[in-house]
Amino acid sequence: METEQLKEALERRPVIDIVRGVLMAAWSCTPEDAWEILATVSQHTNIKVHDVAEAVMATTQQQPMPEHLQKQLTAAVAAWRARADGRA
Repeated sequence: METEQLKEALERRPVIDIVRGVLMAAWSCTPEDAWEILATVSQHTNIKVHDVAEAVMATTQQQPMPEHLQKQLTAAVAAWRARADGRA
């Protein structure tokens, strides 16, 4: 069972890392900030981080993001920006 979970995690990780890069390029955030944004969307939608990343990845292929994910992503980025502005 543990081996299967590890294998699944290794298969899913590249999508998450690519999307972190997309977020970093789009909003000039750090890798940690990009992870925090994905994790926040995941927590507020009760959708696994990998599935959130898949939805973001699909937008790079001109596929629409589900509205509830888009709203949460927008909110997560706004919250990150507010925190980042407070640090400046």
